[in-house]
Amino acid sequence: MKASQQQILDDIALCLVFFTRLTLPRADFRGRSLAAAIWAAPVAGLAAAMAGALAYAVGTRLGLAGGPAAAFALAAILLVTGCLHEDALSDVADGFGGGKTRDRKLEIMRDSRIGAYGACALGISLLIRWSVLSGFAGPAHVFLALIAAHAASRGLLGAFMHLLQPARSDGLSAEAGTVSAKTAGIGAVLGAVALLALGFGAAVFAIILLGLLFAAFRALCLNQIGGQTGDTVGALQQLGEIAILLVASISLS
Repeated sequence: MKASQQQILDDIALCLVFFTRLTLPRADFRGRSLAAAIWAAPVAGLAAAMAGALAYAVGTRLGLAGGPAAAFALAAILLVTGCLHEDALSDVADGFGGGKTRDRKLEIMRDSRIGAYGACALGISLLIRWSVLSGFAGPAHVFLALIAAHAASRGLLGAFMHLLQPARSDGLSAEAGTVSAKTAGIGAVLGAVALLALGFGAAVFAIILLGLLFAAFRALCLNQIGGQTGDTVGALQQLGEIAILLVASISLS
């Protein structure tokens, strides 16, 4: 196998191991860093999406209504991802909402305990996602919506890490390394391609919406903590996923 092909497979495997709880036959990534491999984050999103879509399809096949089937879909996604980004969202909500100074915000974000802001943010996130999934006509629409939402939202992560410096010298984001413009661009393009599952017009609208969301959240992070952390990267994924699902609820209805 050519070195370039092996590197692609290594990057995909690294993102699958990092962003999901899926186990792989091997764990040798030949020195590849998360920053270099993060272009493949949308592929990890596809794995989460397929798990959710399968759970929904099985549920409806067994006679469940849309609401319970949607709950099973979310449960499958949370099991596959290990609630990685949900944890990040709650940490950011607690830190940004409860901290008075930059240092205090960062301190709260590192605390494993969840506060009122974090609990409310997590509850609203799950409620919106469940309500969208439960409103679709059937498994085919759920599959398309999940593919678009989970791949495209993760396509933002490399660009976010490229455009914002780490807010602190230690932590997951700082240890991941520097994301190059090329790596960030490849991930963003892969995410944009996944949006075509919603139709061309909806994909264009979703790209514009994600661009506005990206810019607003980037400005917020700069204002609150002066950069990005692993938690803010994960929170961006959650916000992007929600935004795309809302677009899907219109385009696939």
